[in-house]
Amino acid sequence: MTIAVLGATGMVGGRVVTEASAHGHRVLALSRKPASESPDVTPVAVDVTDPAAVRQALARSSADAVVLTVRTFPADQEFLVGATRTVLDAAARLGIRVLVVGGAGALRSPGDPELPVAENPGYVPDAYRAVARAGVAQLRACRAHAGADWVYLSPPAVLQPGERTGRYRRGTDTLLLGADGQSRISAEDLAVAVLDELESPGPDRHFTVAEAP
Repeated sequence: MTIAVLGATGMVGGRVVTEASAHGHRVLALSRKPASESPDVTPVAVDVTDPAAVRQALARSSADAVVLTVRTFPADQEFLVGATRTVLDAAARLGIRVLVVGGAGALRSPGDPELPVAENPGYVPDAYRAVARAGVAQLRACRAHAGADWVYLSPPAVLQPGERTGRYRRGTDTLLLGADGQSRISAEDLAVAVLDELESPGPDRHFTVAEAP
C-alpha cells in the first residue's frame, strides 16, 4: 500500500512511519518540517490547517490510506477538530480510508460505561482533562462526517515510547486494563496495531488497544 502519515515527526507518527516502512509499504511522511533518510519514505511538507494543500498532497500521492496522528498539548480543540475535518473531507473526495489515532478520553470507563474516561479523575488528571475532551470532540467530528471512510483508534491511558513486542490486546470502546489495574501500551506496539488495522481492517469504527499480558 501507499500510506500517508500526517504528524509524521511526532511520537506516534514517527513510529507508524517506521512500522509501515518495515512492512514494505510506500510511506509519505507529511508534516510541516518533514525529514527522512529511508528510501521507502517520501517526506512531504504540508500544513494540516490548509485544506487545499492536504487535498493536493493526498491526490498526488495516490495514497491508499492516511493515518492522522496529530495531537496538541496544551489542548487546542479547535485546531484538532479542524485538522480532522480537513483530512476527512480530502479523503472522502479521493476515496481514501482514514485511520485517526485519537485519545483515550473518548473511551468508556471500565465498570462504569456511562462515565467517559475524559471525565474520570482515576485515569485523567486535571492537567490533561482539556486534552482528553479534545479527543472526544475529535471522535464526534468523525461520527458527524458524511461520506468519509474512517476508523478511530483510542490508545490506553498511558502511551509512551518503549519496547516493540509486536503483541497487544484489542478492545472496542471501553478502556482496557491489565491485571495490575493499569492501562498502557508502548508507542511502538500502538504502531503495530495501526498497521494491523490498515492491512486487515476490523469490524469496529472505534476501537482501543493495550499491552498484552
